[in-house]
Amino acid sequence: MRLDHLSYAAGPEGVASCVQRLGAKLGAGFADGGLHPRFGTRNFVLPLAGGVYLEVVEALDHPAVEAAPFGRAVKARSEAGGGWMSWVVGVTDLAAIETRLGRPAAVGHRRRPDGYDLRWRQIGINDMATDPQLPWFIHWESEKAEHPATPGGAVRLERLDIAGDRDVVVGYLGEQATRDLDDLHVKWLPVSENDGESGVVAAHFSTPHGVEIID
Repeated sequence: MRLDHLSYAAGPEGVASCVQRLGAKLGAGFADGGLHPRFGTRNFVLPLAGGVYLEVVEALDHPAVEAAPFGRAVKARSEAGGGWMSWVVGVTDLAAIETRLGRPAAVGHRRRPDGYDLRWRQIGINDMATDPQLPWFIHWESEKAEHPATPGGAVRLERLDIAGDRDVVVGYLGEQATRDLDDLHVKWLPVSENDGESGVVAAHFSTPHGVEIID
C-alpha cells in the first residue's frame, strides 16, 4: 500500500486555467489525461517524483456525472469552489479491501488522447465523499509502464496537511496499512481549523525553485 495520487478539483475558473495556475506555481506542465467515460469527468496529470502523480479533475456536462460516485464527488467539490478533493492509496491486494469494506470495487478507465485505454478498479469513493479525510483505494490493471506517474518528474510531494483525526484514518486503513504509509509525511490539523470540514487542506511540494504550497 502506498500513496498513488492526489486529486484536485477545478473550480469556477475552469480546468484549463486551473492547470495553468498550478503548473506555473510548481514550475511544471500538466498533460491532458483524457476522459473518464464511466464517470463523466476528465483530468490533466502531472507526474511527480517517487511514483506519485497529481491530477486536476473536472466534471463534464454528461449524465454519467450524476450516476457515478466519482462524478458526483468531483461536481460537488467544484461547485463548492474547487480545491483539494482526495488522496488516493494504491493497493495490490484489492480483495482484502473489498472484504473489509463489505462491497466490491468499481471498474474505472480513462481514454487518453493517444488512444490508450487506461484501466483500474477503485473502492471507497462514497466513504471519501462522506468524510474527506479518508482516502480511497485504486488497483491498477494496465501495465505498470502506463501508470500516470511514469516517467516521473522533478517536483516531489513533501507533506500533506489533512484536517481530521489520524486514529479515524488508521481505523479505516488498518494499522499495518498505515505503517506501510509511514514514509508519507502527514500533518494532522484539527477540523476546527478548517471551518469544521475534514480533508486535505494543503500539499507541500519541493520544486526546482524551492518549496511551494498549494492550498
